[in-house]
Amino acid sequence: MSKAFASQADLQDKQVTFTRLSDNAYAYTAEGDPNTGVIVGDDAVMVVDTQATPRMAEDVIRHIRGVTDKPIRYVLMSHYHAVRVLGASAYRPQEIIASEDTRDLIVERGAADMKSEIERFPRLFRDVESIPGLTWPTITFKGEMTLWLGSLEVRLIQLGRGHTKGDTVAWLPAQRILFSGDLVEYGATPYAGDAYFTDWPQTLDSVEALQPVALVPGRGAALTSPEMVAAGISGTRDFVRDVYASVQAGVRAGADLRTVYRDTHAALAPKYGHWVIFDHCMPFDVTRAYDEATGHRDPRIWTAERDKAMWESLAA
Repeated sequence: MSKAFASQADLQDKQVTFTRLSDNAYAYTAEGDPNTGVIVGDDAVMVVDTQATPRMAEDVIRHIRGVTDKPIRYVLMSHYHAVRVLGASAYRPQEIIASEDTRDLIVERGAADMKSEIERFPRLFRDVESIPGLTWPTITFKGEMTLWLGSLEVRLIQLGRGHTKGDTVAWLPAQRILFSGDLVEYGATPYAGDAYFTDWPQTLDSVEALQPVALVPGRGAALTSPEMVAAGISGTRDFVRDVYASVQAGVRAGADLRTVYRDTHAALAPKYGHWVIFDHCMPFDVTRAYDEATGHRDPRIWTAERDKAMWESLAA
């Protein structure tokens, strides 16, 4: 029997945890499912990544209302992936913020990504009918912008390419708390299907240079100490480097993609195989790494059809 496509066999609900990092910062996590960050200012709330559907976002709102009744005025898209942003309408935000690079990616591939991810993650998208369509930013920026929630300074920063070319972090400088999106994972396999393998480790160096004392990763538990933060950053960096080194070695040896995938999966499984969504991510990650190692600087668009063809070729 062939292996179920992507995460189609992952149908069990996850236990949600709502972690307080400070009076202003909270992490909504669920055992390796996509995380949502919550920033509570003097006069308003910002949500960092929205969950996959408005129905799922309603549970985030319920947790927010357990700590504040301030209006949810802002949504930040850390990047464009559907599983992160299609729940935005539930918050009824005043503004939806993203980098210009993220908006460009939505224009170029947002519709294809939406269809692709809905088929990859049936549990996360089981209330797909609640999604009104693509999520579009109302404010874009390039490089860095600062938002003041009353007296609370929130810096939105593009530290470099990594998980995507549009990655944006939210940084509370006074408290040294960072919301990283999928640039950093913790006990969860980085998805690198749209990544820049040669850039990502350097971008993580820039994350590290901020010296966060707490960090909300894209997946995995909230990192509540400098030691946990260091482990999350170094673990993500090691994974990215290990995948790319293995793929580069295969390319230099003249191996085809299928052989490189099998060899890379076997090489990385002892160290990372217990991480959440390892088997889901590896075919996408190795395919993208193989493309980059053979001269395709920018990621190709994933479509539902390309997903299935790749999976049948490599993972089934």
